[in-house]
Amino acid sequence: MVTPADLAAIAELSEKEQLGARMVVIDGPDVGQGAVVDVDRGYVSGSMPPDIADDVLSDAHSLMMNEQNRTLTYGEREVYIETVAPQPHLLIFGAVHIAQSLARIAKDLGFRVTVNDARPVFTTRERFPDVDSVIVGWPNEVMDELVMDRRTYVVILSHDARFEEPVLPAVLASPARYIGAMGSRRTHIKRMERLEAAGYTEEQIARIHGPVGLDIGAELPGEVAVSILAEMIQVRYGSGSGDSLKGRSGRIHLQRTEDEGDV
Repeated sequence: MVTPADLAAIAELSEKEQLGARMVVIDGPDVGQGAVVDVDRGYVSGSMPPDIADDVLSDAHSLMMNEQNRTLTYGEREVYIETVAPQPHLLIFGAVHIAQSLARIAKDLGFRVTVNDARPVFTTRERFPDVDSVIVGWPNEVMDELVMDRRTYVVILSHDARFEEPVLPAVLASPARYIGAMGSRRTHIKRMERLEAAGYTEEQIARIHGPVGLDIGAELPGEVAVSILAEMIQVRYGSGSGDSLKGRSGRIHLQRTEDEGDV
């Protein structure tokens, strides 16, 4: 049962764009008991039964980090844990044709979208009518305007070094959830070599998805956009192999909500 206090706590999480979760006992003793947690502060409303409170909080933290919802069993109790996540932000560098499809589909998937390019003829509201922000200027000129946190997904579509050179150091220094960079395998090898020579570690460089996207045989700009978004979704939820679902046994989706059965 969600109490007024729980609703207020959830509203506060949403208003402050803070990651959190709500949980409720849906079966067994204490059915209906609920709580809300903040990823940083722990319980902020309600409570779980004392004997499982720490375990539920630990599991909720793991689910929050991957924005997942699950029903988990703790002895005689089943607890449904639902992540309350801030809106993800897609930051696109390079107002090319792929960017138009990428921005449009990302908006349909609930992303806040920002597009940046130094070329005013390409970086227009006419070409990107649905995005939240269109910023004209070289990245090094506008980087201070951009906030990159854990909900940020960065895709670099321009091959111009004047985009990559200021963008990659800023993104690698941030907690951005996803970093994708367009280019061939040869281009990405050279990119990694430059970063290694500049002192970046193997772990830091490995954060970059390049060539960007999942291998679905994409050719057209819209198809490439789909492959990029598929990889972003895989990173967002921390699951999925990228393989075909055909012939797979067991549940198709790992996530399960309180009113879903096996699908």
